[in-house]
Amino acid sequence: MRARPVSETAAAPVAALPRQSVVAVASLAVLTAVIAASAYGAGLHVAPPGLVTLPVILGGLFLAPRQMAWLLTATTLVHAGLLGRYGLGEYRAGNLVLHLAVSLVAYRLAAERADLGLPGLGAGSMLLEVRDRLRRQGEIRGLPRGWRVEVAIRAAGGAGFSGDFLVSCVQPARAELALVDVSGKGVEAGSRALLLSGALGGLLGAVPAEQFLGAANAYLLRQRWDEGFASAVHLALDLRTGEYLLQSAGHPPAAQFSAGTGYWATSAAAGAVLGVLDEPSWRPEAGQLRRGDALLLYTDGLIELPGRDLSVGIDKLLGEANRLVVSTFEGGAERLLDTVARDASDDRALVLLWRE
Repeated sequence: MRARPVSETAAAPVAALPRQSVVAVASLAVLTAVIAASAYGAGLHVAPPGLVTLPVILGGLFLAPRQMAWLLTATTLVHAGLLGRYGLGEYRAGNLVLHLAVSLVAYRLAAERADLGLPGLGAGSMLLEVRDRLRRQGEIRGLPRGWRVEVAIRAAGGAGFSGDFLVSCVQPARAELALVDVSGKGVEAGSRALLLSGALGGLLGAVPAEQFLGAANAYLLRQRWDEGFASAVHLALDLRTGEYLLQSAGHPPAAQFSAGTGYWATSAAAGAVLGVLDEPSWRPEAGQLRRGDALLLYTDGLIELPGRDLSVGIDKLLGEANRLVVSTFEGGAERLLDTVARDASDDRALVLLWRE
């Protein structure tokens, strides 16, 4: 391995500093100096002390923690100098208190960006991209004529990330989908949901339907997460005949509406949750969707409430689903979430698939 020259090694830290960072530091230093000079020379009526907080806010968005420390020192000295020049009567000590509070928040923001390794506003952009990718993976597209599906997913507390997600794979004559509920809720489960959705999305259509849950369970065991378990329901559907295979891993029972009888019936598919046992077993169920039939998949956030049995929640959900039969399944997924679990404290997701 060739040793680098001393001059090259010494210049490395300078060269490694991003040009955008140098520009940001210089710009904020100039802005701070201009505000300070205006306040000292022209008076507080021209440059009020609150303006000195502006470079601090911008620094929290663009500077590294070490650079922020220098900026906060400089701006605090400016405030102290203004206080000494004009006195408490004209300056008002509350300006310094406000400046220190904003400085603390801005420094924390810079530290979080540094931990992520993202400059500027990249952290927010990355999170938006992650959220959008997770949502796109849950879109079911390419179903042939005569088949309709609606998906509704809502995170706990109105957060942008949910531990409930859907992955799907649609081929000309076959469709597979998996509705998954990762342990935890909201943002804390969002990162695990993203990783798991990518893995399960790759398994759909790549392994036989009977082996899907086994492969998903093996993946989760390899991750060794502290909260690594998840429940899931997997559907493999023949789009020509309507025949399907349904598997459940610790998930609430799916429900099928039969146009012939006019009733909803819950599925008997059952089995252990994913990511807990080395050799779990699952009991699949085969069925068929005829014209006019519908299939309802959902997570426990729709039916689970403290102190209430799950069967009560299922009865309420299917009771509301009966109203869709009288009117139309169109828009039914969102309507069910609104009527059954509008203000639930857990993530909730629902898939409504029907054959026209």
